[in-house]
Amino acid sequence: MIRFFRSGNPLTVLLLLIYTIAVKFYYLIHPSTFMADGSEGLLYHLLVKWMFTFTGDSPLLYTVLAVFLLFLQSLLFTRIINHHRLFSRPTYLPAMCYLLFTSMLQSWNVFSPALIVNLIMLWVFSSITELYTRTSARDVVFNIGFALGICGLFYFPSVIFCLLLLISMLIMRAFRLAEWIISVLGIICPIYLMGTYLFLTNQVTSLWKIPNIGLSLPLITDYKVWGAMIACLLFFVLGWLLLQRPLKKMLIQGRKIWAALIIYVLVAMLIPFFNVHFSAAYWVLAVLPVSMFAGNVFWCIPNDTFANVIHFITLGYVIVMQYFS
Repeated sequence: MIRFFRSGNPLTVLLLLIYTIAVKFYYLIHPSTFMADGSEGLLYHLLVKWMFTFTGDSPLLYTVLAVFLLFLQSLLFTRIINHHRLFSRPTYLPAMCYLLFTSMLQSWNVFSPALIVNLIMLWVFSSITELYTRTSARDVVFNIGFALGICGLFYFPSVIFCLLLLISMLIMRAFRLAEWIISVLGIICPIYLMGTYLFLTNQVTSLWKIPNIGLSLPLITDYKVWGAMIACLLFFVLGWLLLQRPLKKMLIQGRKIWAALIIYVLVAMLIPFFNVHFSAAYWVLAVLPVSMFAGNVFWCIPNDTFANVIHFITLGYVIVMQYFS
């Protein structure tokens, strides 16, 4: 099976769709409604309220939408990876890994602010990869900042991704104070516009919902969460170690993009700790970049049989956690 996903054949998308239905089937027959745990942002609250008027409280509809978003994100992520040739040949392995790893935890398959933020972050990451080739990047960093500000309106702790933007600017470009100031202004702009709209429409009481952030240091007792996080961290570390040799043969831009991906993983892992109420569901933000390193694990294994064994062990763990735990 790994041999098919290793290929960049466009027909692999059909196999990827079948794979998505297979690994997500348990969640489709045991659907969950949208997430509302008190950590969501104002825009997410308004979006769910608007959707509720048309669809009602249908768990199946929201689960199908969540699975569709995961499938779409896997395809868009693969397109970015193949466009920048981060692997020596086009491949769908990161897409497969993203769909596989998000199947480890039920909360990663629920319609939530994190899934919407992940969709926006794909555009953010794609724009970050272009910073190295730009002579002037003021418009790009403002647009990235603006997108991160919108992320904050869906899930406010995601504004911490501004660290990803600032550190990526240091990696990709020489330090220019004007670009840093413009990026921060871009982040503030959507929040300012939303606050202005609420003030002018006499909805001042809704202003307090925008900075919805806290600090949580929870004691995690759910073995499923531990299992999913250990698996993700293991593949992340292995993918990073296996990357060292091919990294030397890459162009400078490719090396810098991989470095930005490491920062992406580290920042995304910290974000859920700034929830009002801690939830492991928001670690799906880190699964997206981790799937890149997991894909590299399968890519670097020359023996397809051994790669398939690792894949089926991981898939077996997913099935056991879904159906028999």
